[in-house]
Formats: sequence, structure tokens, C-alpha cells
Amino acid sequence: MANEYMKNIKHFRILIMGRANAGKTTILQQVCNSTDRPEVFDGKGNKIESNIVQGSLARGYHNMEYELVFRSNPGFVFHDSCGFEAGSTRQFDEVKNFVVDHAAVARSVNKRIHAIWYCIPMTESQRAVTAAEKKFFNECDTGYVPVIVILTKCETLQLDVIEGLQDEGWEMEEAHENIDERGQKLLKKWLAHIKHELDMCRFPPRGYVSLQDMHQENADCTALMQYTANVLNEEGLQRLLISTQQSSILLCIEYAVKL
Repeated sequence: MANEYMKNIKHFRILIMGRANAGKTTILQQVCNSTDRPEVFDGKGNKIESNIVQGSLARGYHNMEYELVFRSNPGFVFHDSCGFEAGSTRQFDEVKNFVVDHAAVARSVNKRIHAIWYCIPMTESQRAVTAAEKKFFNECDTGYVPVIVILTKCETLQLDVIEGLQDEGWEMEEAHENIDERGQKLLKKWLAHIKHELDMCRFPPRGYVSLQDMHQENADCTALMQYTANVLNEEGLQRLLISTQQSSILLCIEYAVKL
């Protein structure tokens, strides 16, 4: 029965969430080994021209039903949820209804989402966990669909480190060797803070991953792929994800041995 179920799944489907400028598109491009923008389709497989999509966004309309697909790796289908403010009931209800509907077991297997990536940018580390994040993780039950929090743009924490060293009177040449070490300590501090805040919620994330330098050509998404695979509750979905991802051949070999 399980094998027949998996045969009917043609794509690995991910909902990516987060505020504007959280680096979501850049992550998807790296995952799919592409520098192009994704093609956009409606729920029936009809392609939507980019000028129509951009026009909708300009008018403040964001359709999570749209499917984002990269030509370089059509095995992935992404849905993008724009960020929402804690006080916006309409925006939150749209996100919650989409998640509940697309995570439901009764959903068509080819429309069901398999994982959710929730992006929190470290460019806004002072407000990493807002009322909006707490509302989502307290009120949105994703069922069997795991949510992974991604700390994005972690490289920007080095700017905070540099400012701190300068305030301490360090010269840049002397401070250089301390930047990476202090940057890692600062990242651990913010990660611990975010985990503390969100793990107390009613429906906490299944895990946390930090990414940096995703705009670089040699950016590495292996940790994200590996963690996503690890928290999936079905062996068949793990196989589907690993066979679809293009980030790491070693990951394919590792799971070939495991599974």
C-alpha cells in the first residue's frame, strides 16, 4: 500500500515562509542549482506570466496556491507565503487555511505539502521572534508535516561583531582573527534565544538550520537537505527528497546505504 502511495507522488512539495527580504528565493535557487527566477503555475498546471505575478504582488495580493518550479529541477514544487503581521487576521487566516488544507491526509497526494521551511533573517536579529512567529507556532497545527526554522543571512552577524570590536577599541587588523570566532558565538546565542522562544509554543518547529552566504556561487545547502530528510516521518518521502535534491552526491550515497 505504501509503495503504491509513493508511486502516485510526482513532486516533493515545500511551503517556504518568512518575511520579505528573508532570502527565500535565493535559498530555492541554490537548492535547485539555478540563477533563474522560477516559473509560476496555477493549481491546474497553467503557466502564469511573470508580469501578471508581479502585478498581483504590487497590488498587495499574494497567492499561495501558485506553484513555483525551476527548470533546472522540476522535481521540486514550492509554495511561497509572504510574511504576515501579528495584527493581520486576514493574512494569518490565509496562511493557516493553506497549511491545514495542504497538510491534510485527505488531500490529493500530488497537492499535499511534505515540509515547511520558515525563514527568519539574521539581518533583523533583534526582532528574530516577533508576535507573528509566536502566533503561527501557537495556533497553526501542521500535523505530520514538519516545520524547520531556517536562520538566513547569518553572515550579516559579522557586521555586529565588527562594530562590537571597534567599540572595544580593536584595530581592524588585530580584530580580524576574532571575527569568525565571535560570529559563531553570536549565532549560537541567537539560535538559543530563538529555540527557547519557539520551543515553548504549542506546535514548535521540528528543527533549526542556519544558512549563510547563500548568494555565493558555491553556497552549500546540504545541511538543509539533510535535516529536512531526517525529520520526515515516511521513508518513501525521504527517498523522494534525496533523489530530487541536487545539493550533495554524498547525501545520496549516505541515504542509499541507510534506506
